Amino acid sequence: MFDNLVSEAENSIQSVFKKIEDVAYFNSKKVLNAFWSENISEAHFNSTMGYGYGDLGRDALERVYAKVFASEDALVRNQFISGTHALSTAFFALLRPGDTLLSITGKPYDTLDSVIGFNDNASSLKAFGVKYEQIDLIDNDFDYDLIKKRVAKNNIKVIEIQRSIGYSMRKSISIDSLEKVIKVIREVNKDVIIMVDNCYCEFVSIKEPIEVGADICVGSLIKNLGAGIASNGAYIVGRKDLIHLCSERLNVAGEAKEVGPSLGATKSFFQGLYMAPSVVASSLKTVVLASYLLENLGYQVSPKWNEERADIVQTITFNDENKLIKFVQGIQKGSAIDASAIPVPSDMPGYDDKIIMASGSFTQGSSIELSCDGPIRPPYIAYLQGSLTYEYGKIGILRAIENLENN
Repeated sequence: MFDNLVSEAENSIQSVFKKIEDVAYFNSKKVLNAFWSENISEAHFNSTMGYGYGDLGRDALERVYAKVFASEDALVRNQFISGTHALSTAFFALLRPGDTLLSITGKPYDTLDSVIGFNDNASSLKAFGVKYEQIDLIDNDFDYDLIKKRVAKNNIKVIEIQRSIGYSMRKSISIDSLEKVIKVIREVNKDVIIMVDNCYCEFVSIKEPIEVGADICVGSLIKNLGAGIASNGAYIVGRKDLIHLCSERLNVAGEAKEVGPSLGATKSFFQGLYMAPSVVASSLKTVVLASYLLENLGYQVSPKWNEERADIVQTITFNDENKLIKFVQGIQKGSAIDASAIPVPSDMPGYDDKIIMASGSFTQGSSIELSCDGPIRPPYIAYLQGSLTYEYGKIGILRAIENLENN
């Protein structure tokens, strides 16, 4: 039914695909250079148990990550449950009672509500006496004047920047915008710690946050950098002193990065990073196609197919609860795993609204595999991301559109 539209779309978006492929080639060279520099061998895939002392593969992997991100050090561990866990670890590592955390991209992602203390969780930063402030974006850009005034007062400990959109309606933060705001901050404050939530953004462009001045950067391995191969885990990269604090918070004071068994995860972490540039490219191609098709079918999309992208997330605004549900259910039908399952809105840990989520993935919650989710609240937006290959992504998108349009 939609074959003609798909053919038209693929003819129109080839120039965008070429740019995506060029970025993937650049980042592939970056990864290989890091592998070569550390002389990665089969011996690095060996596993440790118990305390994890002397884990050569784990330590080599972290050196590879540090090189890929142009950072002083890295913490890449399967002990991290999620990107949210890594962010929480970094916050609690860097902030002390009486310190202030400032978000300059508005309210962070919903799963951080309990971490920061918006809901007065007894284990939150707020409960430990950490203050929180935020500065909202203006027309999808930073409020530079207000940021300069606030940061110049010199009583902010950590500035948090969330690049991806979460469940908001704003645009994602490009690497160029990130570089610009960091320069503005450094003009008035040299000491504040600039921390970037990089989830969904890795390898979308040729630079990463540390390269444009961020002090610390955090992300999940069941998103971009795990490439559908890593079955859990997250990373933190940045300044050596800050990574040390994060490792002591994750593990134990006095032992830091010296402990933490790899438990057989190292090979999948290496292989995930190796495949990540190609898989991110496939994910980007998938959402570019989805953007073109759904806009032509009359739906509001962001980004549009030919707009610059900062992450792998595509939003489709339905303004109709039933259409949101039908589209998400269609993505599930187009998945490899649990295709017969029917997602329904339900309560989920970390969210205030009911969430509908399609993730017919090999790893639970793996957003880099074709997935789609959204909160059940107006204007009923679907957040689409992933696909390990473009071909599987195209099939899944067509299945979702058919489920949407034929019901």
